[in-house]
Amino acid sequence: QVQVVESGGGLVQAGGSLRLSCAASGSIFSIDAMGWYRQAPGKQRELVATLTGGLRTAYADSVEVRFTISRDNANNTVYLQMNSLKPENTDVYYCNADLLLRGKSRVYRYWGQGTQVTVSS
Repeated sequence: QVQVVESGGGLVQAGGSLRLSCAASGSIFSIDAMGWYRQAPGKQRELVATLTGGLRTAYADSVEVRFTISRDNANNTVYLQMNSLKPENTDVYYCNADLLLRGKSRVYRYWGQGTQVTVSS
């Protein structure tokens, strides 16, 4: 059984900061990549930031410079530090983990339940 659990969302004023955390647990052999996506009601989920096992990062243009993704490999945890938040950053943020499980030969993608980020003006 694999779990991907996010935390750290909440309400913040424009210009403020939040730090999201996402921990993957279960029968994990290795992590291929972890990342963050956002989704508004009725819209497609879109990439915010990803971090591969080789520590390559990718960011949406709108958040590069303001957001930083990092990983704690020992604890299978990924973080998203969000600075200088704007009202347009308001959304539900989802964590994903691309995992190679013990006894398996391919990578599977798992999603967390989402955490709400609300930025007030």
